Amino acid sequence: MDPSHFDPTKIHVESEHERIWEHQPTFNEIMAEQMRHAPWLGLSILIHVIVIGLLWVLLEGDARNKKKTAEITAPPPEVVEEIPEEEPEPEEEPEEEIEPEPVLQDAEISDVNEDDTEDESEVEDDSVSDSEFDKDAFNDVTGIGGGAGGKFGNRGGGRRRLRTKGGGQQAEAIRLGLEWLKKHQDEDGKWDADGFMRHDPPGDQCTGPGNAVNDIGLTGLALLAFLGDGSNMRQGPYKDVVKKGIKWLKEQMDEDGLIGEASGNSYMYNHAIATLALVEAYGLSKYRILKRYAQKGINYIQSSRNPYKVWRYYPRDGDNDSSMTGWMVFALNSAKEFKLTVDKKALDYSLAWFDEVTDPSTGQVGYTKVGEGSSREEHMKEKFPAERTESLTAVGLLCRIFLGQKPDQDPILRAAADTMLKKVPTWNENDGSIDLYYWYYGSYAMFQMGRKWWDGWKKGLEKALPKSQRKYGASKGSWDPVSAWGDAGGRVYSTAIGVLCLEVYYRYTTLIR
Repeated sequence: MDPSHFDPTKIHVESEHERIWEHQPTFNEIMAEQMRHAPWLGLSILIHVIVIGLLWVLLEGDARNKKKTAEITAPPPEVVEEIPEEEPEPEEEPEEEIEPEPVLQDAEISDVNEDDTEDESEVEDDSVSDSEFDKDAFNDVTGIGGGAGGKFGNRGGGRRRLRTKGGGQQAEAIRLGLEWLKKHQDEDGKWDADGFMRHDPPGDQCTGPGNAVNDIGLTGLALLAFLGDGSNMRQGPYKDVVKKGIKWLKEQMDEDGLIGEASGNSYMYNHAIATLALVEAYGLSKYRILKRYAQKGINYIQSSRNPYKVWRYYPRDGDNDSSMTGWMVFALNSAKEFKLTVDKKALDYSLAWFDEVTDPSTGQVGYTKVGEGSSREEHMKEKFPAERTESLTAVGLLCRIFLGQKPDQDPILRAAADTMLKKVPTWNENDGSIDLYYWYYGSYAMFQMGRKWWDGWKKGLEKALPKSQRKYGASKGSWDPVSAWGDAGGRVYSTAIGVLCLEVYYRYTTLIR
């Protein structure tokens, strides 16, 4: 065969297999088949598109955030220093030394009295506005009396009852005494121990100046006399007198709460008396602006107490005495009555102190130990012998009553009152028995005891004070400073404490039932 004439299409090969090119689907057949599956394919494509879109958005946003974060310099992480756990010390034999009592932290001071919803602007004015604290002259006074803590009664009603029950003589003596104090108050609000006579006419000036450093204590004492009569910063015939005096006192307070300066050996007396006046003015007047000052004064008292003991001349100096402790108890107890913050331990240790220095058979209280007489300034010891008074027994008795003891449950109260009944008030300038400090504490203690003790005491008090009060001239209404502490306090002291003695009829309600 001639290869050039070979035609492969004419060749026929026999085979049992099908020929692929004879059965390959056409384009139209393929498209028709795909159209039959179109709905599911479209749905699948749509889902994939959505998922891919979401992933793109998320990844893109995360990339932007990372970029911004990288641009900001972050502060280094705070390193918390771990406090290594202390290894236990080897056990030692127990020592007798007592661990020091923790110092009480100052109570939080708030300007707001929670019980008073009245707008402060309605009661505040220029005469009691806030002032910058300046350290003013220190005032040192020993043994002067004043108010005490306890339940405060209706003082205006008490005055009316005193007059209607035959106490007109005492009521008039109180009025005259307050009038004398009002006339001798300085314009800035204080009472000047040795300069009060500047308010008298040139030809009729009072005698009896006190120690020049006693202004703070005397101002507090005089204010307690006006507050005890029923006047306060809101009402009463001596409202303006009280306002001026309180304003001056609070201006003498330093940042630590001390009123006056830490100078001399008895400035804590002055602070206690002035603090008591601030506490009573706050509580009786409901002046919310005074709360911070009253609480700061109380805080200073509490921080000054000796660990596990009480008080003396200097904060936490290790010495203790009954006279100073009595003042602190009265201030703290009054603060407690007016809902200020008071450390209960301070009152508990005070009661323990009086137990420690009290003779259990007679109820007599010692100054720093059992059997020790009252303190006196050196030049007054011979003129006013300590054995002529029971002033510290009266302090201890009144403290016990205000700390909750009762004569029916605690026989030591009856023993103390029996001892005091042997030395009732008598105005005798020749025998050294005039001790207005004793008469003040004794009057309030015996009034609380009641019964035979008060009946016997008031007979002497009613004879001693109204009859010895000055009746004429510039000194009308005052008492001469001829008592155990007359030189220290002068005529202002004698008059203020004399008024306070007579206010016993209504100053505090009866606590012993």
